[in-house]
Amino acid sequence: MTPVSRSLAALAGAAVLATALPLLSTSVADAAPEKSFHRLATYPVFQNVPPGTPASAATVAEISAVSDDGRTLVYTDALGKRIGFLDISDPSNPRGEGSLSLEELGDADDQPTSVSIVGKYVLVVVDTSASFTEPSGRLDVVRLSDGVRVRSIDLAGQPDSIAFDAKKSVAAIAIENQRDEDFTPAGRAKGDLPQAPGGFVQLLDLEGGPADWSLRRVDLDADTLAAAGIAEPTDPEPEYVSINSKGTLAVTLQENNGIVLIDTATGRITKAFSAGSVDLTGIDAKKDGRISLTDSLPSVVREPDAIAWIGDDHLATANEGDWKGGSRGWTVFDTDGEVVWDAGNTFERLAVKHGLYNDDRAAKKGSEPEGLAVAEFDGTPYAFVGSERSNFVAVYDVSDPAKPEFVQVMPTTNGPEGLLPIPSRGLFAVSSETDDASVSVRATVGLYAWKPGKAAFPSIVSDEKDGAPIGWQALGALSADPKDAKTLWTAADTVVKNGTLYRVDVSASPARITESVAVTDGGAPAALDIEGLFKRPQGGFWLASEGATGPANALVRTDDAGAVQERVSLPADITAKLGKWGLEGVTATTDADGEHVWFALQRPLTGEDVARIGRYDVADQTFHWFGYELESPLRGSGDWVGLSEITAIDADTFAVIERDKLNGPAARNKRIYTVTIPKDSAEELPVLQKRLAIDVLPHLRETQGWTQEKLEGFTIAADGSLYGITDNDGLKDATGETVFLRLGKAADAFGQELATTTGLRLSASRAEYAQRITATVSVGGAASGAVELREGAKVVARARVTAGKATVALPRLTVGRHSLTARFTGSALAAGSTSTPVSVTVVKASSRTSLAVKATVKRAKPVKVVATVRAAGHQPTGKVRFMAGSKVLKTVRLTDGKAVATVKLRSSQWIRAVYLGSAQTKGSGSTRKAVTVRR
Repeated sequence: MTPVSRSLAALAGAAVLATALPLLSTSVADAAPEKSFHRLATYPVFQNVPPGTPASAATVAEISAVSDDGRTLVYTDALGKRIGFLDISDPSNPRGEGSLSLEELGDADDQPTSVSIVGKYVLVVVDTSASFTEPSGRLDVVRLSDGVRVRSIDLAGQPDSIAFDAKKSVAAIAIENQRDEDFTPAGRAKGDLPQAPGGFVQLLDLEGGPADWSLRRVDLDADTLAAAGIAEPTDPEPEYVSINSKGTLAVTLQENNGIVLIDTATGRITKAFSAGSVDLTGIDAKKDGRISLTDSLPSVVREPDAIAWIGDDHLATANEGDWKGGSRGWTVFDTDGEVVWDAGNTFERLAVKHGLYNDDRAAKKGSEPEGLAVAEFDGTPYAFVGSERSNFVAVYDVSDPAKPEFVQVMPTTNGPEGLLPIPSRGLFAVSSETDDASVSVRATVGLYAWKPGKAAFPSIVSDEKDGAPIGWQALGALSADPKDAKTLWTAADTVVKNGTLYRVDVSASPARITESVAVTDGGAPAALDIEGLFKRPQGGFWLASEGATGPANALVRTDDAGAVQERVSLPADITAKLGKWGLEGVTATTDADGEHVWFALQRPLTGEDVARIGRYDVADQTFHWFGYELESPLRGSGDWVGLSEITAIDADTFAVIERDKLNGPAARNKRIYTVTIPKDSAEELPVLQKRLAIDVLPHLRETQGWTQEKLEGFTIAADGSLYGITDNDGLKDATGETVFLRLGKAADAFGQELATTTGLRLSASRAEYAQRITATVSVGGAASGAVELREGAKVVARARVTAGKATVALPRLTVGRHSLTARFTGSALAAGSTSTPVSVTVVKASSRTSLAVKATVKRAKPVKVVATVRAAGHQPTGKVRFMAGSKVLKTVRLTDGKAVATVKLRSSQWIRAVYLGSAQTKGSGSTRKAVTVRR
């Protein structure tokens, strides 16, 4: 590409950056997709090492391939000098099927660099170089079924990657002949190019059986490369290969920032071009403990690593960079070498939004996109871009290569290198190459399924502010907002250089960081290691700042804006015995004696065998101490156990996080216990009794990822919802994944501590039907909430509890014996309870019947008689008989308490009305009335 063309490419990159920015919008990222990639399993490959190999031995999973049936995955293990086999028939439970040592096939120093599978054969690309100046390599053809090598082919140089065409009739192998970073070429800088011998490409024709396969060497012509503007055409350094359906091979020349296209049928170069550069803005380019997306880097060369075709007319590159560049994103080119889209700063901002940004790499290559793959799932093409340093894979819909649409982020373990789509089974595999047993960072193979629903990750993200996502890391402290059940507060530890608080909205999933608040002291940023946080109902915060030394530990009170108002040092006799594990968690309670600040010391003081919980009484500035007995660590593992949080449940009951130092499959103790402070104790350091309330380990395992070590934050929201969070350590010796946990309700988890008693008293144990009966309910242990009056499963009345009491008038009960209970339904910090049954017997109500009739009537003429029946509290129903002596004149049903009839009398009579009664009301009779009959 000419210099003019390179300038146009850079301008195109800047133009597409503007169109890329909206892809980070909440509406796109948080929309519930019909399908997404769900993590199924994370398999640590150290579990698949040969018998007798220590579990602590270095072992990695770098590049992977899958069998035609999608059920056997093969990965390269360069550190172990072997390839490993996994049975992924059940992708949620992958099983190790052993490994094949390259030492058995060649030499103890042989290293696999790539692997692929064609039919029943595994093709292993092996680096056998004696030195940088004597590069060599081979291709081993191994039967998949039994691991037996059937052929070995000399590659005449040091290989890197391998790729097949769509029909698996041709394989392309990049022969890199990589540079020596410690060598100084004549007239050049250390590690610079050129360094002979130069690399090339091998094409392997796969006609017939392995014995018939043949190589064709394709030299990358220096004149052609020079004409394309490649900086060092005699030393092309081919890195990654990909072939489209037309048989066109694309090769990245990473150190030379170039791309070459080759016709695999003829071996002829059809195009070579520079990958160009990008003017990066709105990034973090300083390793300073701050995620500040305000830096710029001009003319950053892309230096692409992985490359993949999008259809036959576009190429996508992951611009990892090497020694001169790395544009922190990925790019789509057309086959003329023109940029049609560039991620600009958006890939890095995905890392920031998801809490995965690695500030240790800010001054170098940032999130360092390295791996890239393209595949169709359900007919839609997706690009998968892996971040080597931020441990994630970003997924994009590339239906329109000029307008990729961000879909989701998949979390990985450290150093995701091999990205392997398995569309035939709706799966995606990631092999991660970083392994360091000393800090429990282990290489893994992760498996993800393309299936309906929204993926569980992320559980927490940040909103944008001033056009950029809020930077966040290492969230270890957690506190509820006392005035808003949907708001929490959290804080970063020293991974973020100066103390920073974050407001979290938990009204939806994922939770959202909506605001950051800088902690200041005298107007200047405060360098605090915030390990505990409490939002005060009175306003402001209490912070627990852990120091590098004992005396540096302090309780800090701020106002709502984060300005320090007060610092409280721990007593000298305590700090003298306090090592680097100090304050971990803070909470506060307030009673008639004032405010009390409670805090936890992570591990026992020197010379003690129990940890401590402390109380600082603000009114008189005194400290009081209580012992906490920790569970035993795993012997011989470098494990320790300590406290990581304290949260007030009520005035004298607290929840604490107790955790071990282990992670991954070794993790054992991630628990929340409760303790109750004794009212009075003569002991100098009373040891508290603890009760297991929540075993959080199963919740962490449910992510199907690498089980996180640092469960450090826990709180109870104003509505009683329970939340926890893991500290991702800013990706330092950690995967970087933050797990925000929703752990149910306080009344369920702390039922014993929040137990209540409910009593029921009725105003009468015997009553007539419809007589008013008042129920008085008293609830011990709860000031407010709701109660239900029940007869069996039926709710007969409801009422609100105020100051521990509720009074309710019962509805009319049917005649008979009733057994009633009162059920307190619970509240945010009170468990439900039920009273003992109380009985009431309801008898029929008394009635009164009166009769109205004329005193004188004419013989044989109709006479109207009216009976009125009354009863207390209700209107009687039933029938009334009108009687003349013993003779029944008429029987009439009551309507609205009255019975009306027409009778004929032939002689004077004594008339009366008799109410016959009902199921609820006793019968009654009127007084007799004399009726005189005249002719």
